[in-house]
Amino acid sequence: MEALSDEAAIRARRNEVRRKWYTRFAIALGVAAVAWGLWYLLIGRNYVATDNAYVNAEMAQITPLISAPVIEVKVKDTQTVRRGDVLVRLDQSTPLIHVAEAQAELAAARRRFRQSVATNSALSALVEARTADIAQAKAQLGAAQADFDKARVDLARREALAESGAVSGQELTDASKEFARARAALATARAGVVQAQSTRSSAQGELAANEALVRGSTEDTDPGVLAAKAKLDAARLELKNTVIRAPVDGVVTRRQVQVGQRVEQGRPVMMIVPVDSVFVDANFKERQLRGVKVGMPATVTADIYGGSVTYHGKVAGLSGGTGASMSLIPAQNATGNWIKVVQRLPVRIELDPKELAEHPLRVGLSTEVEIDISGD
Repeated sequence: MEALSDEAAIRARRNEVRRKWYTRFAIALGVAAVAWGLWYLLIGRNYVATDNAYVNAEMAQITPLISAPVIEVKVKDTQTVRRGDVLVRLDQSTPLIHVAEAQAELAAARRRFRQSVATNSALSALVEARTADIAQAKAQLGAAQADFDKARVDLARREALAESGAVSGQELTDASKEFARARAALATARAGVVQAQSTRSSAQGELAANEALVRGSTEDTDPGVLAAKAKLDAARLELKNTVIRAPVDGVVTRRQVQVGQRVEQGRPVMMIVPVDSVFVDANFKERQLRGVKVGMPATVTADIYGGSVTYHGKVAGLSGGTGASMSLIPAQNATGNWIKVVQRLPVRIELDPKELAEHPLRVGLSTEVEIDISGD
């Protein structure tokens, strides 16, 4: 009996100890719950966070503007370059020929303009000469008219005396011939005036056409010269494009060009990642975005540095669609066999350039993002 009472006492003590620990545990849970509730009410509800975030950048795609063989490649993958550094040199043989042809066409256009100006003076002198020809033809017409009038009077006088026998038949015949000759000479003189007038009109038309080519223009503003200049500028630009330079500061990646290769216009040969201006694309759940606005402050930690480095930035914008809707093959849920899936919307976070310079990031690295939605 005494052993049983000892065993019961031990069991009772154990139960008492267990109840005390349960009570303590319940109190601890309650305190933790109250603390979490207070933290959420005062702090936690003002932040939204996600670990579905990655470093991204507006990468520069390097594409040749002309098709030509490669004679030199001056960079390699992972190499850091500055804006304006030479990346690739292309063969200049064909562009140099095009420049020479354009220079020759420009010289010919300038010569044509000077010829047009000189022709203008020559045509003006020709018009004056044709005006003098008209005056001469009119003078000849006047003389022919006088000869005709005289021959007509002489013929009429001899015809009147022929019946009386005072004029011989030979004289009458000679007078008739002289009258016919004078009449033909008069017709010729009249035709000469018409021809001189037509010749002057033709010369005036040529002068007007030539004046239209040079009126209001100088040698440098002549349309033909301007067209030749434009062609020369295009040829020089083609020559300049044989040297491919870096458009931004960054790191070379995906180099796909070798010496001797013929590159094609518009086909990429490499990319440059601007590591000094990267940003973070954070994919937040749709319910987390109720209070997110552009300009709100954000903090970012990168897995490469752990929690020892914190980046500060702000919300730059929200994507126009979810990742699923922007995929190559968007999901189609019109069959009726549908399960609701929480969607995520990319939010762009711009980072402090000074912090990026101190701790560089690379495209694709994983990060964690927290946005303060308590205010702008």
